[in-house]
Amino acid sequence: MRLSTSLPLSLLALQTAQAQDQAPIYEKFSSWFEQAKSYIPNAASNPIQATSSAIAAHEIHPLTSENWRSVLSHSKLAEAGIENWMLLITGGNKTCSGSCTPIEASFNETAVILAPTPNPPKLARLDCDASGILCTTWFTGPPAIWYIRLPIPAADQSAAETEIHVARLNTTTSTVQEMVDLHARKEYENKPLLQGALHPFDGWAAKTGLNVVMGYVLYGLNLVPSWSVMLVVSFATRTLM
Repeated sequence: MRLSTSLPLSLLALQTAQAQDQAPIYEKFSSWFEQAKSYIPNAASNPIQATSSAIAAHEIHPLTSENWRSVLSHSKLAEAGIENWMLLITGGNKTCSGSCTPIEASFNETAVILAPTPNPPKLARLDCDASGILCTTWFTGPPAIWYIRLPIPAADQSAAETEIHVARLNTTTSTVQEMVDLHARKEYENKPLLQGALHPFDGWAAKTGLNVVMGYVLYGLNLVPSWSVMLVVSFATRTLM
């Protein structure tokens, strides 16, 4: 008799525990979905299907020294104008002290929210641990988001300079909403604009190839242990004395 009574109670407790485990996942997806809908002026006839399709098609492109030129290029189907990109500058233990994981998670959530919105930006990711030379060539480091306004050449192949707005991130306080607002509310306009000779695409250093040389030098210096530099300075000082 005790067995027949305790068995349903055990099953009920198990079902309740499973429901509690699944609740945060459901609430999180619902939050993403509702936030995405707030940026869509006209709801689709089947918003769940439309959102799922947009998310599936909206990938985050990894950048390397070998592929960045081909990745950060305008679509062949695009008309003359501007193509927007959001580039996450991130890293691992070497370049971000292992603190960029929350930033990457927030960027992934941002991708989910922006995907079904009208004219979403294209997304890319640069890992300074894996592609250190590209980071030093561009004189950048994590954590940050570059909001890139890539000009699409006109019929005569003329194009304006590429706008790059730099939004520095905080590994503990930066939020998904801040990342979403860079595009959705054009908050990128309030961020510093990269200009001058060291502009990574259009600057004098980039056009002459000097930025690549400097990038290799800086990358090599980063590989030298600090104690060895101090040792060389110590020997040099003693020699001069």
